[in-house]
Amino acid sequence: MNVAAPPESFRPAGHPAARGGRIGVLIVNLGTPDATDYWSMRRYLKEFLSDRRVIEVNRVVWWLVLNLIILTTRPGRKGRDYDKIWNRARDESPLKTITRSQAEKLGAALASLDPRITVDWAMRYGNPSIASRLAALQQQGCDRILVMPLYPQYAAATTATVCDEVFRVLETMRWQPTLRVAPPYHDHPVYIDAVARGVKTALEGLPFTPDVLIASFHGMPEKYLHAGDPYYCQCAKTARLLGAALGRGDADFMMTFQSRFGTDEWLKPYTDMTVKGLAERGVKNLAVVTPGFAADCLETLEEIAMENAKFFRDAGGENFAAIPCLNDSDGGIAVIRAVVENELKGWA
Repeated sequence: MNVAAPPESFRPAGHPAARGGRIGVLIVNLGTPDATDYWSMRRYLKEFLSDRRVIEVNRVVWWLVLNLIILTTRPGRKGRDYDKIWNRARDESPLKTITRSQAEKLGAALASLDPRITVDWAMRYGNPSIASRLAALQQQGCDRILVMPLYPQYAAATTATVCDEVFRVLETMRWQPTLRVAPPYHDHPVYIDAVARGVKTALEGLPFTPDVLIASFHGMPEKYLHAGDPYYCQCAKTARLLGAALGRGDADFMMTFQSRFGTDEWLKPYTDMTVKGLAERGVKNLAVVTPGFAADCLETLEEIAMENAKFFRDAGGENFAAIPCLNDSDGGIAVIRAVVENELKGWA
């Protein structure tokens, strides 16, 4: 009986080694500095704030503002903010710690779906870079790759810039992997349920009952909305669905936007002004959830849990709670897994 030779035997002499047949999943979050010192922060902020998707202004004017003003003053201030939340045991930001864990747990969860799947993680700005992880997946034989931006709500400054960088990297590859990009999941039932369950669990563990619950999303300039960005509408739908899942109405559940930067008008209402206003009107107990963030980071751990808590108490409030993000909890992994498994159909 003749047995067919393996495909490798048909390769000509000297053919370069090539691996294939595996499926890669790359989860991507926004980014993190490598350290909290001035120069590490400067490198990170320069990469982030040089992105034309993030800052949509005249490039010549912005180059001057960024290099002559922002990058001389902001690195020191933001470095001090990062220092307050830094994971000293691993000498890295919490966002990096959590995203790594999300990838590891997702990989374990998907092992039973298809043994060919390899899960990796990257940051849009900072390390590990998208370029390095796409190369690593390709070297492991992944000729099909699903990229999942960890942003429930789509924005040009987040989801689109991940795609920009992925496509830029693919431009440098002779043998490009087949690519899919997971869609935003702002109204996914598993996501809404996981956030609602997380909120309920957190509230049950508090020593007080919040009079008001705020859902705070990252802000963006209002002009981006008018230019066609769907972000505001997707945040509003998330907030509506979350409020319904929690059984809360307009009187005790609010949507706000945080982290504004520069002098433009941003999406309203502003989180910090709302927090102050509630305290001034006599609200004594307040909790804030940040459903737009897949993992706790500077904007949740420092801006909300520290800065806005101080705003609230200084204005007359008493009890303040920042509800953790889904992070690498069972619920958080269930959300990522649900999206990934749906997008892998036909591959895995």
